[in-house]
Amino acid sequence: MHGIEWQKNARTLVNFEENDDAGVYQVSDDMAIVQTVDFITPVVDDPYTFGQIAAANSLSDIFAMGALVQTVLNLVMYDSCSVTQEMLNDILRGGLDKIQEAGGIVLGGHTIEDIEMKYGLSVTGLVHPAKYIRNNTTQPSDRLILTKPLGMGVITTALKAGKAPQKAIEKAIFHMTFLNKTASEIAVKIGAHAMTDVTGFGLLGHLYEMTHDGVAFEIDHQAIPIIGEAHALAELGIFPGGSKRNMKYYSQFVEFKNTSLSEGEKLLLFDAQTSGGLLIAVPEEKAEKLLELLRKAGLEWCVEIGRVRKGVGKKIIIF
Repeated sequence: MHGIEWQKNARTLVNFEENDDAGVYQVSDDMAIVQTVDFITPVVDDPYTFGQIAAANSLSDIFAMGALVQTVLNLVMYDSCSVTQEMLNDILRGGLDKIQEAGGIVLGGHTIEDIEMKYGLSVTGLVHPAKYIRNNTTQPSDRLILTKPLGMGVITTALKAGKAPQKAIEKAIFHMTFLNKTASEIAVKIGAHAMTDVTGFGLLGHLYEMTHDGVAFEIDHQAIPIIGEAHALAELGIFPGGSKRNMKYYSQFVEFKNTSLSEGEKLLLFDAQTSGGLLIAVPEEKAEKLLELLRKAGLEWCVEIGRVRKGVGKKIIIF
């Protein structure tokens, strides 16, 4: 996409050139639309569950911007020789259940034949033009809250290889199908400074996107929640290719003060997630209240993983 001059106007508040989670376009003095699109290949065997995960993953970008889901278009790519009508119905039914849970309405969609199954959504949300939340507006002294554990990438890769324990699969599915809607609404209410969701770039990749020239992040490795069974799989090196690419690229922005970490433990921090949690930067004095509200809402796995301090350049420090 280099060399292309993309069109913008005075109503363009956020577009893809700014590495945020979704685009934002102002339509009136008190309304802006938030638009995103995403689709994935199957990460689990069950069609209905895959539909739930793919939909939750697509919807997450709207929540990461602090917006409310409105309308949805289904995107389906499938091989009619391998995917039966019943399987396709189950995928769409799984997606519909999550769309309805998010408060959205399906208006239609598009289906094409493809050699590999893919499903996802184009989603439109609404937000006040002055109230959407960016991913790189962190401020010194902010606290960093993570709303889901890591490990989904390594576990789903192990599932494809037939090496994932059933308990690990069940935990990963629970979190991948869990919407970020409630966490987003609470973060907006409490006054979060910045927010993003943890997906393909892994925890450290998305943390990097939250930095800017005026800050650095100090991350407590011991505080990072990781699905227990993912540790053993990580030591076996069972990672998706995206996790290794993340490590290769984002390592230049990371300093590991904790020198005792194994290669597998480091890779878990770069692990490409599907439908991961939100990373929320919140003022220091509001961090405990945010965690209290999240846990009261049933998100007891939410934790503080680090803090923001003044810093030159973009740097993530792991203690």
